[in-house]
Amino acid sequence: MDNLQVGAIHKLRVERIIDTGYVLTNGKVEVLLHLSESQEQLELNQEVDAFLYHDKKGQLVATMTLPSVRFDTFDWAEVVEVVKNLGVFVNIGIQKEVLVSNDDLPLFESVWPKVGGMLYVILDTDKKGRLIAKPVTEGDFEGEWEAAPNALQNKSINGRVFHTNKEGAVIITEEGYRGFIHHTQRKREPRLGEWVTGRVIAVKEDGTINVSLLPLKQEGMVEDADRILQYLKDNDGAMEFSDKSDPTEI
Repeated sequence: MDNLQVGAIHKLRVERIIDTGYVLTNGKVEVLLHLSESQEQLELNQEVDAFLYHDKKGQLVATMTLPSVRFDTFDWAEVVEVVKNLGVFVNIGIQKEVLVSNDDLPLFESVWPKVGGMLYVILDTDKKGRLIAKPVTEGDFEGEWEAAPNALQNKSINGRVFHTNKEGAVIITEEGYRGFIHHTQRKREPRLGEWVTGRVIAVKEDGTINVSLLPLKQEGMVEDADRILQYLKDNDGAMEFSDKSDPTEI
Protein backbone atom coordinates (compact mmCIF):
# COMPACT_ATOMS: atom_id res chain seq x y z
CA MET A 1 0.00 0.00 0.00
CA ASP A 2 2.94 2.35 -0.69
CA ASN A 3 4.04 2.45 2.94
CA LEU A 4 0.53 2.99 4.34
CA GLN A 5 0.45 0.10 6.77
CA VAL A 6 -2.78 -0.93 8.45
CA GLY A 7 -2.57 -0.74 12.24
CA ALA A 8 0.11 1.96 12.16
CA ILE A 9 0.09 5.71 12.75
CA HIS A 10 0.96 7.85 9.73
CA LYS A 11 1.43 11.57 9.23
CA LEU A 12 -0.93 12.42 6.35
CA ARG A 13 -1.98 15.59 4.55
CA VAL A 14 -5.55 16.76 3.89
CA GLU A 15 -5.89 16.45 0.11
CA ARG A 16 -9.62 17.25 -0.18
CA ILE A 17 -12.57 18.16 2.02
CA ILE A 18 -15.80 16.31 1.16
CA ASP A 19 -19.30 16.14 2.63
CA THR A 20 -18.55 13.03 4.70
CA GLY A 21 -15.11 14.04 5.93
CA TYR A 22 -11.58 14.43 4.65
CA VAL A 23 -9.47 12.67 2.04
CA LEU A 24 -5.96 12.19 3.42
CA THR A 25 -2.88 11.28 1.41
CA ASN A 26 0.80 10.48 1.75
CA GLY A 27 1.28 11.68 -1.83
CA LYS A 28 0.61 8.27 -3.35
CA VAL A 29 -2.38 6.70 -1.59
CA GLU A 30 -5.61 8.33 -0.46
CA VAL A 31 -7.69 7.28 2.57
CA LEU A 32 -10.93 8.60 4.02
CA LEU A 33 -11.09 10.25 7.41
CA HIS A 34 -14.80 10.34 8.25
CA LEU A 35 -16.15 13.33 10.16
CA SER A 36 -16.92 11.04 13.10
CA GLU A 37 -13.25 10.02 13.19
CA SER A 38 -11.83 13.55 13.18
CA GLN A 39 -11.28 15.32 16.47
CA GLU A 40 -11.24 18.82 15.05
CA GLN A 41 -12.12 20.79 11.94
CA LEU A 42 -9.30 20.37 9.45
CA GLU A 43 -8.05 22.58 6.66
CA LEU A 44 -6.61 21.82 3.22
CA ASN A 45 -2.96 20.74 3.30
CA GLN A 46 -3.05 20.38 7.09
CA GLU A 47 -0.96 17.47 8.36
CA VAL A 48 -2.44 15.10 10.94
CA ASP A 49 -1.45 11.90 12.71
CA ALA A 50 -3.88 9.17 11.74
CA PHE A 51 -4.28 5.50 12.65
CA LEU A 52 -5.26 3.24 9.74
CA TYR A 53 -7.57 0.23 9.80
CA HIS A 54 -10.01 -1.60 7.53
CA ASP A 55 -13.68 -0.79 8.01
CA LYS A 56 -16.44 -3.40 7.86
CA LYS A 57 -16.44 -3.16 4.06
CA GLY A 58 -12.74 -3.92 3.94
CA GLN A 59 -11.76 -0.39 2.89
CA LEU A 60 -8.67 1.23 4.36
CA VAL A 61 -9.79 4.21 6.46
CA ALA A 62 -8.25 6.61 8.96
CA THR A 63 -9.04 7.79 12.47
CA MET A 64 -7.48 10.49 14.61
CA THR A 65 -8.13 8.32 17.66
CA LEU A 66 -4.72 6.81 18.37
CA PRO A 67 -5.07 3.53 20.30
CA SER A 68 -2.62 2.70 23.06
CA VAL A 69 -2.30 -0.84 21.65
CA ARG A 70 0.27 -0.89 18.84
CA PHE A 71 2.44 -3.35 16.92
CA ASP A 72 5.15 -2.77 19.51
CA THR A 73 3.09 -1.84 22.57
CA PHE A 74 0.89 -4.02 24.75
CA ASP A 75 -2.15 -2.72 26.60
CA TRP A 76 -5.42 -3.91 28.08
CA ALA A 77 -8.41 -4.18 25.73
CA GLU A 78 -11.98 -4.98 26.73
CA VAL A 79 -13.69 -8.06 25.30
CA VAL A 80 -16.92 -6.93 23.59
CA GLU A 81 -18.01 -10.10 21.78
CA VAL A 82 -17.34 -13.85 21.99
CA VAL A 83 -17.89 -15.94 18.84
CA LYS A 84 -17.82 -19.71 19.18
CA ASN A 85 -15.13 -21.44 17.10
CA LEU A 86 -13.77 -18.08 15.94
CA GLY A 87 -12.45 -16.12 18.90
CA VAL A 88 -13.24 -12.91 20.73
CA PHE A 89 -13.42 -9.29 19.61
CA VAL A 90 -11.76 -6.57 21.67
CA ASN A 91 -12.16 -2.81 21.77
CA ILE A 92 -8.86 -0.99 21.27
CA GLY A 93 -10.52 2.44 21.13
CA ILE A 94 -11.42 2.68 17.43
CA GLN A 95 -14.87 2.21 15.90
CA LYS A 96 -14.17 -1.33 14.69
CA GLU A 97 -13.55 -4.19 17.12
CA VAL A 98 -10.44 -6.32 16.54
CA LEU A 99 -10.38 -10.12 16.52
CA VAL A 100 -8.33 -12.26 18.86
CA SER A 101 -8.31 -15.60 17.05
CA ASN A 102 -9.24 -18.86 18.76
CA ASP A 103 -5.75 -20.03 17.74
CA ASP A 104 -4.38 -17.62 20.36
CA LEU A 105 -6.93 -18.51 23.06
CA PRO A 106 -7.09 -21.50 25.44
CA LEU A 107 -8.06 -24.81 23.87
CA PHE A 108 -11.25 -25.06 25.93
CA GLU A 109 -13.84 -22.33 25.34
CA SER A 110 -14.97 -22.71 28.97
CA VAL A 111 -11.95 -20.61 30.00
CA TRP A 112 -12.16 -18.08 27.18
CA PRO A 113 -12.75 -14.54 28.45
CA LYS A 114 -16.31 -13.33 28.91
CA VAL A 115 -17.71 -10.07 27.55
CA GLY A 116 -16.39 -7.36 29.85
CA GLY A 117 -13.16 -9.22 30.56
CA MET A 118 -9.85 -7.60 29.71
CA LEU A 119 -7.04 -9.04 27.60
CA TYR A 120 -3.48 -7.74 27.53
CA VAL A 121 -2.82 -7.63 23.78
CA ILE A 122 -0.60 -6.36 21.01
CA LEU A 123 -1.55 -5.67 17.38
CA ASP A 124 -0.62 -7.91 14.48
CA THR A 125 -1.91 -8.77 11.00
CA ASP A 126 -3.14 -12.09 9.64
CA LYS A 127 -2.08 -13.74 6.37
CA LYS A 128 -4.58 -11.58 4.47
CA GLY A 129 -3.20 -8.37 5.96
CA ARG A 130 -6.18 -7.81 8.26
CA LEU A 131 -5.65 -6.22 11.64
CA ILE A 132 -5.83 -8.64 14.59
CA ALA A 133 -4.80 -8.65 18.23
CA LYS A 134 -2.74 -11.24 20.09
CA PRO A 135 -2.53 -11.86 23.85
CA VAL A 136 0.70 -11.23 25.69
CA THR A 137 2.94 -14.20 26.43
CA GLU A 138 5.30 -14.68 29.34
CA GLY A 139 8.20 -14.40 26.91
CA ASP A 140 7.09 -10.88 26.03
CA PHE A 141 7.28 -9.94 29.72
CA GLU A 142 10.58 -11.63 30.55
CA GLY A 143 12.63 -9.43 32.88
CA GLU A 144 9.95 -6.72 32.99
CA TRP A 145 8.08 -7.79 36.15
CA GLU A 146 8.08 -5.60 39.24
CA ALA A 147 9.80 -7.34 42.16
CA ALA A 148 7.38 -8.15 44.97
CA PRO A 149 8.53 -7.35 48.54
CA ASN A 150 8.68 -10.09 51.19
CA ALA A 151 6.15 -8.13 53.24
CA LEU A 152 3.43 -9.34 50.85
CA GLN A 153 3.46 -12.81 52.43
CA ASN A 154 -0.10 -13.79 53.47
CA LYS A 155 -1.48 -10.49 52.17
CA SER A 156 -4.50 -10.16 49.91
CA ILE A 157 -3.68 -9.43 46.27
CA ASN A 158 -5.69 -8.57 43.14
CA GLY A 159 -4.80 -9.27 39.55
CA ARG A 160 -5.98 -10.23 36.10
CA VAL A 161 -5.38 -13.61 34.46
CA PHE A 162 -3.32 -13.35 31.28
CA HIS A 163 -2.36 -17.01 30.90
CA THR A 164 -4.08 -20.19 32.07
CA ASN A 165 -3.75 -23.95 31.58
CA LYS A 166 -4.21 -27.19 33.51
CA GLU A 167 -1.00 -26.62 35.48
CA GLY A 168 -2.10 -23.22 36.73
CA ALA A 169 -2.79 -19.59 35.89
CA VAL A 170 -0.54 -16.56 35.71
CA ILE A 171 -1.84 -13.15 36.74
CA ILE A 172 -0.58 -9.60 36.46
CA THR A 173 -1.31 -7.87 39.76
CA GLU A 174 -2.32 -4.24 40.15
CA GLU A 175 1.26 -3.48 41.17
CA GLY A 176 2.79 -5.24 38.15
CA TYR A 177 3.91 -8.42 39.95
CA ARG A 178 3.81 -11.86 38.34
CA GLY A 179 1.58 -14.17 40.32
CA PHE A 180 1.25 -17.91 39.77
CA ILE A 181 -1.85 -19.84 40.89
CA HIS A 182 -1.15 -23.58 40.96
CA HIS A 183 -4.11 -25.76 40.02
CA THR A 184 -4.24 -27.09 43.59
CA GLN A 185 -4.76 -23.54 44.88
CA ARG A 186 -8.06 -22.90 43.11
CA LYS A 187 -11.52 -24.47 43.11
CA ARG A 188 -11.94 -23.90 39.38
CA GLU A 189 -9.80 -22.80 36.48
CA PRO A 190 -10.21 -19.03 36.09
CA ARG A 191 -11.03 -17.54 32.71
CA LEU A 192 -8.47 -15.68 30.65
CA GLY A 193 -8.92 -11.97 31.35
CA GLU A 194 -10.74 -12.59 34.64
CA TRP A 195 -10.13 -10.32 37.64
CA VAL A 196 -9.32 -12.39 40.72
CA THR A 197 -8.57 -11.78 44.39
CA GLY A 198 -6.28 -14.15 46.21
CA ARG A 199 -3.76 -14.51 49.01
CA VAL A 200 0.03 -14.46 48.66
CA ILE A 201 1.39 -17.80 49.89
CA ALA A 202 5.00 -17.34 48.77
CA VAL A 203 7.31 -14.53 47.67
CA LYS A 204 10.07 -16.07 45.56
CA GLU A 205 13.69 -14.97 45.25
CA ASP A 206 13.13 -13.65 41.73
CA GLY A 207 10.41 -11.28 42.98
CA THR A 208 7.46 -13.27 41.62
CA ILE A 209 4.73 -14.58 43.91
CA ASN A 210 2.62 -17.68 44.36
CA VAL A 211 -1.05 -16.99 44.99
CA SER A 212 -3.91 -19.05 46.40
CA LEU A 213 -7.57 -18.50 45.55
CA LEU A 214 -8.64 -20.88 48.30
CA PRO A 215 -9.96 -19.52 51.63
CA LEU A 216 -7.97 -19.93 54.82
CA LYS A 217 -8.56 -23.30 56.51
CA GLN A 218 -10.78 -21.79 59.20
CA GLU A 219 -12.86 -19.88 56.65
CA GLY A 220 -13.09 -22.97 54.45
CA MET A 221 -14.41 -25.06 57.35
CA VAL A 222 -17.18 -22.51 57.99
CA GLU A 223 -18.02 -22.39 54.29
CA ASP A 224 -18.18 -26.22 54.10
CA ALA A 225 -20.34 -26.38 57.21
CA ASP A 226 -22.76 -23.86 55.73
CA ARG A 227 -23.00 -25.90 52.54
CA ILE A 228 -23.71 -29.11 54.47
CA LEU A 229 -26.38 -27.38 56.56
CA GLN A 230 -28.05 -25.98 53.46
CA TYR A 231 -27.97 -29.43 51.82
CA LEU A 232 -29.72 -30.94 54.86
CA LYS A 233 -32.36 -28.20 54.80
CA ASP A 234 -33.02 -28.81 51.13
CA ASN A 235 -33.30 -32.60 51.60
CA ASP A 236 -35.51 -32.88 54.71
CA GLY A 237 -32.53 -33.41 57.00
CA ALA A 238 -31.27 -36.49 55.14
CA MET A 239 -27.91 -37.07 53.46
CA GLU A 240 -26.93 -40.17 51.51
CA PHE A 241 -23.25 -39.79 52.41
CA SER A 242 -21.45 -41.04 55.53
CA ASP A 243 -17.90 -41.41 56.82
CA LYS A 244 -17.69 -44.64 54.78
CA SER A 245 -18.68 -43.02 51.47
CA ASP A 246 -16.28 -42.86 48.53
CA PRO A 247 -14.39 -39.52 48.70
CA THR A 248 -14.86 -38.96 44.96
CA GLU A 249 -18.63 -39.30 45.34
CA ILE A 250 -18.62 -36.79 48.21
